[in-house]
Amino acid sequence: MSPRLRSHFFLLIVNVIYGINFSVAKFVMPQYIQPSGFILLRCLGATALFWIASFFVKDKAVSKKDLGFFALSAIFGIAINQLLFFGGLNITTPINGAIIMVATPVLVILMAAFLKGERINARKITGIALGLSGALMLLLFRGNFSFGSDTLPGDLMILGNATSYAIYLVMIKPKMAEYHTITVMRWVFLFGTIYVIPFGFTQFTAIPWAEMPPMILADTAFVVIGTTFFAYLLNNLALVHLSASVVGIYIYLQPLLASMVSMFTGQDSPTPQKALSAVLIFLGVFLVSTNKVNSIKNE
Repeated sequence: MSPRLRSHFFLLIVNVIYGINFSVAKFVMPQYIQPSGFILLRCLGATALFWIASFFVKDKAVSKKDLGFFALSAIFGIAINQLLFFGGLNITTPINGAIIMVATPVLVILMAAFLKGERINARKITGIALGLSGALMLLLFRGNFSFGSDTLPGDLMILGNATSYAIYLVMIKPKMAEYHTITVMRWVFLFGTIYVIPFGFTQFTAIPWAEMPPMILADTAFVVIGTTFFAYLLNNLALVHLSASVVGIYIYLQPLLASMVSMFTGQDSPTPQKALSAVLIFLGVFLVSTNKVNSIKNE
């Protein structure tokens, strides 16, 4: 399997994990773990796992300049990203949040053009438009969404989360060519955890571990190990060989995969509209990921 094909496989796994996570995390939060406490738990768990994994990876020492860069990246990739997302979901609706999050690939392309001078061509725009249409078709037909003054603060926080993650993808991409992914992630998560501690410490210490049923503990472990450690690891491994815009457009798969998980568990049923959404999403991903304008050097 070629490095690029393997990277696409990694991104597919990442978004399968995220698709499952929508059904898993809701059993844990907020009944057993409050949002900010959950963020700190995820950061602590992922940081520990990345540092343990780093003992099995040979890499050059990180320069002081790059440590500062990783500290800055952690603000966008961990702290702002996580805190705004969970904080936003608390004061808006899940469907509003999901609709706003599909703006992420567009924001990634805009940030790549603004920060790195990447060209925006017709093929990329067409792919984004098709993927966006498919994702919105899935989300809007669910109903129960309403943008207004009541949800505006939360909606803006979700938009800030999407923008922050887009900036992070574009920022961190060049460092993947300089250091091993494990090296990058151990420092990014260490700094991210430090930033999150003041916001999540109180809720983290209030987690009722002794009262959590085995299934809830298993769900919590999945979020920490799967959705945080493995998802971030595979996402950043993909960045080694693919552009930030390609990694970003895979986000359009999340509502589709979440819907497929719901259908598999009997909570949803297939429809022609969902089939059309799937076609549009996969076609959009194909157009952006096979963008011939991007050379291997740029990706």
